[in-house]
Amino acid sequence: MRRKVFLLITAIILFSGISFSQVLDPVKWDFKIETLGDDEYELVFVASIDETWHLYSVDIEDGGPPIPTSFNFEESDKFELVGKVIELTEGEVVHDVSFDKDLKLFSEKAIFKQKIKVLTQEAFDIKGYVEFMCCDDERCLPPTEADFSFSINKENLSKESGNDALSNTDTSDTGKSKKESGTSMLGFFLLAMLSGFAGILTPCVFPMIPMTVAFFSQGSENRGKAILKGLIFGFSIILIYTSIGIIVSLTSAGAGFANNLSTHWIPNLIFFILFMVFAASFLGLFDFVLPSNLVNKADKQADKGGYVAAFFMGLTTVLVSFSCTGPIVGALLVEAASGEVIKPTIGMFGFGLAFALPFTLFAIFPSWMSKLPKSGGWLNAVKVVLGFIVLAFGMKFLLTIDLSYHIGIFTRDVYLAIWIVIFTLMGFYLLGKIKFSHDSDLPYVSFWRLMLVIVVFTFVVYLIPGMFGAPLKAISGLIPPMDKQSFNLEQPASTNSNMLISEISDDKAELCGEPKYADFLHLPHGLKGYFDYQQGMDCAKKQNKPVFLDFKGHACSNCKEMEGKVWSDPRVLLKLREEFIIIGLYVDDRTKLPENEWVTSGVDGKVKKTIGKVNADIQVSMFQMNSQPYYVIVDKDGNSLVEPMGHNLDIEAFLSFLDDGIEAYKKENK
Repeated sequence: MRRKVFLLITAIILFSGISFSQVLDPVKWDFKIETLGDDEYELVFVASIDETWHLYSVDIEDGGPPIPTSFNFEESDKFELVGKVIELTEGEVVHDVSFDKDLKLFSEKAIFKQKIKVLTQEAFDIKGYVEFMCCDDERCLPPTEADFSFSINKENLSKESGNDALSNTDTSDTGKSKKESGTSMLGFFLLAMLSGFAGILTPCVFPMIPMTVAFFSQGSENRGKAILKGLIFGFSIILIYTSIGIIVSLTSAGAGFANNLSTHWIPNLIFFILFMVFAASFLGLFDFVLPSNLVNKADKQADKGGYVAAFFMGLTTVLVSFSCTGPIVGALLVEAASGEVIKPTIGMFGFGLAFALPFTLFAIFPSWMSKLPKSGGWLNAVKVVLGFIVLAFGMKFLLTIDLSYHIGIFTRDVYLAIWIVIFTLMGFYLLGKIKFSHDSDLPYVSFWRLMLVIVVFTFVVYLIPGMFGAPLKAISGLIPPMDKQSFNLEQPASTNSNMLISEISDDKAELCGEPKYADFLHLPHGLKGYFDYQQGMDCAKKQNKPVFLDFKGHACSNCKEMEGKVWSDPRVLLKLREEFIIIGLYVDDRTKLPENEWVTSGVDGKVKKTIGKVNADIQVSMFQMNSQPYYVIVDKDGNSLVEPMGHNLDIEAFLSFLDDGIEAYKKENK
């Protein structure tokens, strides 16, 4: 039975990693500028090409087929091209079976450069598009265009030292800027390391440390060899976990994968079930057990001694500890698979690094063992606490289904009620008032356990006002938005603000007509706006106001965090309500549109049939970005007035963004 459970969970994880990727997008482009001096710059085009696919050169006989990669620039008297596009990457000339001719191809990565000379002292943008075609050994995709835009601002560029003075938005498959992506990756890496350390403090892992030290102490007359064996042992653990991450990274690649994974009901239901199974395991219902023959084979290899044995000792450690680390690893992979494709590798590397570190250090310095706390009932307590946490955070997958499909079960207060119950039970467990099957008797509550109880019950007390409409800004990204609150003691228009909001005159906040989809889509904090791009733009023309485009998602935690922590500021609310026509564009809403509102995309040529797909196509086609939140201030004709903004919790920066947009609109309409 246990073996069947393990195999079922493994199959579900693998299934979740290889499904739901339908739209092929094997080439991603990055654009940046390098300064050369004397008013000369180089525009750099970097193509990242998926495995098995290839991109064609700029030079193809007779102009194709296939069509060559070409770079097309909008005409401007503010700069001139110097020479032709140069291919910095050395391609490979092969006989292409698709076209039965010898062609120059690029695999994995291709870098192109175009030198320009700037003819003005004013700031301006260089715009255009890359047209390209890509194939693999079995198929070719139709010619595709990728828009680019370079901002030339000589004053800013001159302040930079050396090349890469200005990097434009990274248009990778996740659409995040490099700064955002780097911050997200670092945070996830630290979370993965924390999970690795948590895995050490479980009852099937912690007692293995003395056994591991005993293994490396045998025949350790040569201190150097003992240290080397310990290092090989640690690196083996890291390698094994990282390999798991690489496998998931490779199987979760592909355009559209993250969006489908994060909003479709099937993967979210699968992940919810996984988290519930993991929680049940931690709470003592059953244990994950690997097939015994697999563990025995690794153990026999470890008994042979030598450096190879150190590797198999690491493998044995991973396998034996899986009954406790399996749920943590599975939860990490579920979290990682909905983000960048490199995320699972980063996560498993961080987990393996933290997990291997104590084993390796104690193997190299066995004398430290005397300072290690003894095994006891506290180990199972750690496991149970993790079970409560997994149970609470697993609810977010049901919440995503509820929000994306407008089911309406998980209102904000219902969701908070579930969390209050879960964390209250955790507090009583830590006090010894609740006991699970593997728990030891708790004769007294230690000081540190009491401190943890205080933290847990403080969190519960913090959650309770949220049942009645309190904003709970600290966790706004983890819970349903305020507009999903079914019971609110405060007036919607004044939530999270003060009396300044009520001072705004009604005519300044009036709309031109009843917004489409307002029966199930809402803006936070009582703000009025539209959820259809064209309807909102028509109103902006009538009222002569700038437009605030809010690209968001039901499953977007950062969107909810921005609305909870930044939009809630009274000054921000005043400006949004008084100065702008707001258009909230949900990119993951699955409401099907009537056939006369379907849109054929100019990006991929596909017909967009839902609210979310239409809005996502607007974001990609107009702004070459597909991450959320993404805020754009445009004029009545849809032209961007200032540099768009993404996730940024700096309220003053957001206010400056709004002020700059208002000022730019006023200048344009003088």
